[in-house]
Amino acid sequence: MIGLLITIIMAIVIGAIGSAIAPGGMPGGILGAMIAGFVGAWLGALLLGNWGPVIGGFSVVPAIVGAVIFVLLLTLLARMLNNRPSA
Repeated sequence: MIGLLITIIMAIVIGAIGSAIAPGGMPGGILGAMIAGFVGAWLGALLLGNWGPVIGGFSVVPAIVGAVIFVLLLTLLARMLNNRPSA
């Protein structure tokens, strides 16, 4: 049970760091940060592998890089959808 709690807390922290680094930020508060942390950890491990310190099952450096990339992609997608001409 404590392992799940540590994993969730690490996802929130990683997502918050990624959101703070990326311009635009991740909407959704704590839930958005947690989603960015989980997706960022998956994306970072996919692109960079698993290296560096591991806390709560997350390789911290690739997870933060992945969270930044995820937040940047969401920001670009939101801007594209907001700037599209109405019918």
